Amino acid sequence: MKAFMDYIREQKGRSFRTYRTLHAWSVQNIRDFWDSFWHFSEPLHSQPYEEVLVEGDHMTDAQWFRGARLNFAENLLRYRDDQIALIAHSEIGPRRTLTYQELYADVHQLAQALESISLQPGDRVAAYMPNVPETVVALLASTALGATWSSTSPDFGSKAVAERFGQIEPKVLFITDGYTYKGKGYSTLEKARQITKAIPSIEKVILFPYLESAEELRKKLPHLLPEAVICQDFVSSIAAVAPIELAKAPLESTKLSANSVTTTCPSASNTNSAGSGIFRQLPANHPLYILYSSGTTGKPKAIVHSAGGTLMQHLKELRLHTDIKRESTLFYYSTCGWMMWNWMVSALALGATVVLYDGSPFHPTAERFLQLVEEEKVTHWGVSAKYIMSIEREALIGKGKYDLQSLQTLLSTGSPLSAESFCYVYSHIKEDLCLSSISGGTDIISCFVLGNPMLPVYAGEIQSKGLAMDVVGLDEAGQEVKKGKGELVCRQPFPSMPLGFWKDEEKNKYKESYFSKYPQVWCHGDYIEVKPRRGIVIHGRSDATLNPGGIRIGTAEIYRILELIDEIDDSLVVGQRYQDDERILLFIKLLAGESLTAELEKRIKQTLRSNATARHVPQKIIPVRDIPYTLNGKKVEIAVRNILHGEPVLNRQALANPDSLEEYHQMTELRKEAAS
Repeated sequence: MKAFMDYIREQKGRSFRTYRTLHAWSVQNIRDFWDSFWHFSEPLHSQPYEEVLVEGDHMTDAQWFRGARLNFAENLLRYRDDQIALIAHSEIGPRRTLTYQELYADVHQLAQALESISLQPGDRVAAYMPNVPETVVALLASTALGATWSSTSPDFGSKAVAERFGQIEPKVLFITDGYTYKGKGYSTLEKARQITKAIPSIEKVILFPYLESAEELRKKLPHLLPEAVICQDFVSSIAAVAPIELAKAPLESTKLSANSVTTTCPSASNTNSAGSGIFRQLPANHPLYILYSSGTTGKPKAIVHSAGGTLMQHLKELRLHTDIKRESTLFYYSTCGWMMWNWMVSALALGATVVLYDGSPFHPTAERFLQLVEEEKVTHWGVSAKYIMSIEREALIGKGKYDLQSLQTLLSTGSPLSAESFCYVYSHIKEDLCLSSISGGTDIISCFVLGNPMLPVYAGEIQSKGLAMDVVGLDEAGQEVKKGKGELVCRQPFPSMPLGFWKDEEKNKYKESYFSKYPQVWCHGDYIEVKPRRGIVIHGRSDATLNPGGIRIGTAEIYRILELIDEIDDSLVVGQRYQDDERILLFIKLLAGESLTAELEKRIKQTLRSNATARHVPQKIIPVRDIPYTLNGKKVEIAVRNILHGEPVLNRQALANPDSLEEYHQMTELRKEAAS
């Protein structure tokens, strides 16, 4: 961050004494900021941009880096030397590593094999895989050719996966034969068969052996999943026909260090050798990723993110706000269905070492991650706020027991981190540490507010707003809230805004999702409060999205699965604050003559677990007489949630059956549990 401030002084003649003044300049001069950061970070490109930002009639029309041509995968593979790029740990098998040269070779071979089946720019590639090196290789090989990547966690049920991937009609599906959790292996081959059957667009299923050997799988696949081919066989068959040639010279090994500071601005025409080999040069707004909303009002929305916008936003957050260098080792515990996985993988563009982990963070013991941080000399460790709360309850002690000297930054996201958890980290894990609570989302594949190595850390507060992110809280009238909480909004465009939703050509759903409350202003659906010291507190969701353990879940996804239960006439799902986290409460209206037996409750939970994930299973199932609705037929989740938190209901006049709320008012024990 300091290096960037020095760079601005040298190149722009602007001097900033504090981060606050730098941030003010960045939001007042959006174009100047991104122009400066582009040249500071030197992304590989074959053609420079003509205009850094072109705005239209609506905020969603913003075009970033217009005219630029680049390749996302090439930027993540700009280093091709013997430094370790990936370290992989799991509950099974030995530690594995890939150097940057080995990663490039694997990506190059797979990309040429994919090219042989005519994978084209814009084709969709989906992955139903755990967090292993093969997933990273598949991502980079696909995006090297310009394909659009989408992945989800293998613990999702086949129905939930088909609802997501079915919308985008992928041409290729990457899978493993399973994953591990809490010491047990779970096969996903049957679920993969169901997914493939449900999505006719899939032409090729490419399998990486994980739980079983390639020899064992070759015997099973013809009967269970005849569409699948083992990746090794797929690549070898192509190489036998057309020998695979690797680029002779590494693109970059020592020229650009991610912690170096260039003292002169490179020419706008500098291509940095981009465009060699397999890397197709595409516009900056070419679709790179498709991620999925939580599905609050229907099927999860397929959110499309651009290559240039994602790359530049991630470089800003990783290099400036997180201080990732070539010498850094980043370990972020994530599945491949969470945007933090995409964020973590982008650290390859800075030449850092990335640690991958598949399995439970508490297997075989709750100290597993502390051991891993010590073993791998991790410098930047990322977890969920729920994880920190869990080890706090276990009273784990890292300080003095483990060698955590390498650890510089602890990142926390998914849900607000309590002040008590801040204090626990500094008293029991490490004192000289930057504890960076961060907040953003799948919607922007990045952060609105996050850490800052130049600023102090205050318990319970996020350190800063992101550079060039014009974030404030607004009241119901659209006025900025100076004291107290307001709706989190961003008043100016930013590069990682979605290109749109899949097949939403007129952007109607896009605008409805983020711009219906305040036209021309991005409204994120979180409550934000800026404290007197300029620290930030996120107070949770302002909409009906569930957020247990920091994983956003849409209520509509649960409702669709509950339709499989014959005894349920209607239902309502809400999230309730509970023990510094959020729990899911399911209220069910049963058909006449039915009652909530132990057997029915067990079946409801099992149905949700098998068709979605364990995270979709409610902590409590409560029978009720009636479900509240608005006059236009929408379930009133927020009103019930407010009641259970002891907060006022502001929209009773909009209800078709306002008397139904009285039953929820009588649930005093639930309110007491939330208050405690």
